[in-house]
Amino acid sequence: MAATIAGLGAMAATAGCGGARVAPGEYASATPSPSWKACEETASSSGFECATLQVPLDYAKPEGKEIDLAMIRLRATDKSRRIGSLVFNFGGPGGSGVTTLMNAAHAFSTLNTRYDLVSFDPRGVERSSGIRCLSGPQMDQYMSREPSENAAAETKLVTGFAQGCERNAGWILPYVGTVNAARDMETLRAALGDPRLNYFGFSYGTHLGAVYATQFPKKVGRMVLDSAVDPSIGMLEMAKTQALGFQKAYEDYLADCAKTRTSCPLGADPAAANATVLQLLDTLSRTPGKVGSRTVTEDVARAGITQALYSKLTWPLLTEALDEARKGKLDGLLALADQYAGRQPDGTYSTLQFSLPSVLCVDSTDRPSVAQAEELARRLEKRTPIFASTAISAGSCSVWPVRGDDAARHVDATGSDPILVVGVTNDPATPYQWAPRLAEQLRTGVLLTLNGEGHGAYGQSRCIDDKVDAFLLEGKVPANGTRCD
Repeated sequence: MAATIAGLGAMAATAGCGGARVAPGEYASATPSPSWKACEETASSSGFECATLQVPLDYAKPEGKEIDLAMIRLRATDKSRRIGSLVFNFGGPGGSGVTTLMNAAHAFSTLNTRYDLVSFDPRGVERSSGIRCLSGPQMDQYMSREPSENAAAETKLVTGFAQGCERNAGWILPYVGTVNAARDMETLRAALGDPRLNYFGFSYGTHLGAVYATQFPKKVGRMVLDSAVDPSIGMLEMAKTQALGFQKAYEDYLADCAKTRTSCPLGADPAAANATVLQLLDTLSRTPGKVGSRTVTEDVARAGITQALYSKLTWPLLTEALDEARKGKLDGLLALADQYAGRQPDGTYSTLQFSLPSVLCVDSTDRPSVAQAEELARRLEKRTPIFASTAISAGSCSVWPVRGDDAARHVDATGSDPILVVGVTNDPATPYQWAPRLAEQLRTGVLLTLNGEGHGAYGQSRCIDDKVDAFLLEGKVPANGTRCD
C-alpha cells in the first residue's frame, strides 16, 4: 500500500488541455438532452433516473473519439417551486457520483424539494471508462505491502503499479485531469438545460468546482465547496499536511475514547490507549494476522484506522475494531481497510485507488522522487508514528507514465458570483488551513467554518446546514468568516 495516496486529490502532452479560459458553451452548444430512464442497478435506485452523456476524449479534437459519462438524477419533489439542477461531486478524486448519490440522497432531502439532484462518474471513474490498473488479487498484495525504507525497492513497487495503469488504461490517462472534468461539467450543464451551474462539491469536488469557476466564471450559479482543497500546494506539502491532520484527528479520537466512556477498552487515558494501538501495529509488523485467506499487515491496519478517522460517527467502530484486534480478531480493521481501498465483497476493487493517482499526477508537474518522500516520512516519524509512512505516496507521480500540467493548480474565478467555501477546523483529510486559502484564491470566495471534527461539514451542524440551504435555496450569502459550532 506504499503508493496509496490519501483521498482528499499529461495534459501538457495534449494540445488544447491547458488552462486558458474557455468561452461558455464553446464545447456544449450542440449538446443534446440526455435520454433519461429508470436506473436498473439495485433496489436502492428506486426513483432515480440514469443516462449517459457523450463528451470528447480530447477537447482539442471535438470531432474525434468520444467517451460516455454515466449520470444519475433524482427529480425535485416540489415541481412547482423547482429551481433547476444541483450537480454533486463527492470527492476522491475518483469517487463514483452515481453510486454515492444513490446511497446518500436522503442526506440532501431539503435541497431535493426544489432541485433535481444530479451527479456523475467523472471520466476515468467506474462507469465512465473507469481506470483499472491491477486485478483484485494483485491489489490485495499491493495494499498489504509494507512501506519500504529502501528507495529503490519502493520505486520498483510504484513503477509496477504505474505500468499496470499504462498497460490497461493508457489511452485515457492523459485526459483525466480536472480541467477536462470541468469542461465535462460545462457540457453537462448545457445538456441539463440550466443557464448556470448550481453545484455542491466535497473534498476533491471543491477543486473541481474551483477549476470550473475559473474556466467558466459567468456560468457559475450557486456553488458550495465543502472541505476545501488548496490546489496550489505541492505533493510533499499535501502529504505532510494530511499526515499531521490525521494525527490530530487520532489524538482527538483517543481523548474522546478516554473521556466519554466509563472504561475505554484501549486504556484509561489517551497515552495508555495510544500505547495499546502502537503495540498492536508493532505486533502486526512482525507477525501479520489472518482473516480467512487474507493477510492483515500493519499497513492494512493503518488503512483501517485512517478510514475511521474521516468521521466522528465512525470512532465507536474504530474502538470496537481495535479492541477486537488486540485480542486477535482482525475482521473489523480489515473491513474498515476494505472500505478505504474500495474493495468489494467479491474481491474486486472500485476504480478509486486507480483513478485517484491518475488525476493527481496529471494535475501537477510536481514530481518529488520516492527518496524525497521517504525522507519526509522519516522527518514525520516522531510527530506522527502511525501516519508518517503515508507520506511516501507523495513520490508516486515521479514514475507516472503521463506528464503533468499545472493548469488545475491556478484558480481565481474572477467575475463569478459568490462561492461559498466551507471548512472544518479538525478535518484530517483536507485540513482546515486549505479552506481560507481556497476562498482567498477564488477572489469571490466566502468562508464558512465549522468548529468541529471530521471530513465534511454539511450534515454535522444545524448551523452549517441552515446557512448552506439558505444559500442554495434562496441565494442568501452568509457573512464572510461566519463560524458555527
